[in-house]
Amino acid sequence: MTDSKPITLITGASAGIGAALADVFADRGHKLVLVARRAPQLKALADRIAERGHERPTVLAVDLGRPGATSGIADDLRTAGLEPQYVVNNAGFGLFGAAASLDRAEQLAMIDLNVRVLTDLSLRFVESLRRHRGGILNVASVSAFMPGPGMAVYFATKAYVLSFGEALHHELKPAGVCVTTLCPGPVETEFQARAGMGEGQFPRILFRSPERVAREGYDGLMRGRRVVVPGSDNKVATLLPRFLPRRLVLSVVNRVQRDKSR
Repeated sequence: MTDSKPITLITGASAGIGAALADVFADRGHKLVLVARRAPQLKALADRIAERGHERPTVLAVDLGRPGATSGIADDLRTAGLEPQYVVNNAGFGLFGAAASLDRAEQLAMIDLNVRVLTDLSLRFVESLRRHRGGILNVASVSAFMPGPGMAVYFATKAYVLSFGEALHHELKPAGVCVTTLCPGPVETEFQARAGMGEGQFPRILFRSPERVAREGYDGLMRGRRVVVPGSDNKVATLLPRFLPRRLVLSVVNRVQRDKSR
């Protein structure tokens, strides 16, 4: 037994999908702990949530890429008498360009954040998730369903997130813990600029708002869904690699990525 209060832990919460997820969870009555590097943005988000009449979230300005960051989060929660009922792993980034031409250290840092940190936080709090019959929402991408020349390492990290999430869903379901992997297509966030992609590189029809993606992710988690892909066109994109020859998929993705660089 424990007297710790159940909370929802959200990483990458300072903007985009993470901030939208914070709004959705807060509006549904969850007590939040928000994690990101940028303290001013986290504070502003916490203030906005409190102004709507919700309990003000706890904010932790943490660089998850630093050694010991996840242990520090666990220590902070323990000290505050809090423990996760839900863990939302949204922190991550991508890099656009051929793998051999991009900075190797930065690509390794991407793997560290997109894969290692997500895995750590997914497994670190399993006991408290079981106690509260909660869950994990891991944010992947439609890119998880295919190889990605032009963003090779990013696509590979998201393929890991999808595979890991589906397996963990199966393993933890008997314990009353739901693991949902959210796989959005293009979303209007800071992601494109961080990845080094220009504007207008995706057809507008493919874009979804962070708010819509967050709502669908939350609803899918609460309904116990294994995978959520927002948008019928994005669902089609995830199905095609199952039926097309792998060589053709590689060629198509490579052509799309090459067009983005023009």
